[in-house]
Amino acid sequence: MGAAGYRLFRERKAPYRSVKFYGVGGREEQEPAAPGQDGEASRRRPRLIAGYVVLGLLALVGAVIAIVALSSVEAPSESGDPHINLDAGSTNGVPTDDRLGIEAPALPNMAPREAAGEAGCELRLRLPDEGHKHLPKDSPEPRYGTNPPTSGNHITDPYQQADGAYRETPSSSAVVHSLEHGRLAILYSPDLSEREQKELLGLYGTMYGGALLYPSEEVPYEVAAVTWTNLLGCADYRGVPTLGAIGAFGKATWGRFGGESVTGVNPAAPTPAQPSSS
Repeated sequence: MGAAGYRLFRERKAPYRSVKFYGVGGREEQEPAAPGQDGEASRRRPRLIAGYVVLGLLALVGAVIAIVALSSVEAPSESGDPHINLDAGSTNGVPTDDRLGIEAPALPNMAPREAAGEAGCELRLRLPDEGHKHLPKDSPEPRYGTNPPTSGNHITDPYQQADGAYRETPSSSAVVHSLEHGRLAILYSPDLSEREQKELLGLYGTMYGGALLYPSEEVPYEVAAVTWTNLLGCADYRGVPTLGAIGAFGKATWGRFGGESVTGVNPAAPTPAQPSSS
């Protein structure tokens, strides 16, 4: 073909022979595609792109599912100390309150009647003593003259309600026996918000020695506190004023009524008469 023609070099490759073309002057020119090669590549390219898109979408969906699953898992709540004191009695199968209370604020130093008035609470001191008779374990609950009870016949030893915070209501007879030993019981409506209940738990944590805390649907108050023959009843919970009224009531009446000494209390434990916040 001469210098102006093409020299053809063949290389053995399957399934097509690779052919290099050189033009005039020995310059290499692009090899023509094998028959059908361009068409096949063009058909594959959209399928590859579609595959990558599907894989990307699947990865995105998996990541979203993982994030939703992780966000739906609640962090474990912190546990508090219910301060159950079995040296003081029995739990009688009542579940304890292991929630962590909210730290109690500094409370004003006020007399019980002044503090009760500030909180809109009813204060009844030195109520009639309704009796001290001990009853067998399976005896029916006595009828008490106040709600919550402040004195009267009650269950025998060792079934007096142990000091501590509870999630359910103990029997009145078991609590009254504890009051006879000079103790303070704090009751609250289960309709109080979670935060309000934890505020009461926080206060209880400053005076748990010789004291009980539990919910009650039976009392006509949102919050009440009792010692033997003494009652503080608050129609509604007002936060710090209510906490202050309970604190003042405990300081004035804890360990002074009931005819029996406060026994079984750890000497290092804060009590209503000497709370840790004072």
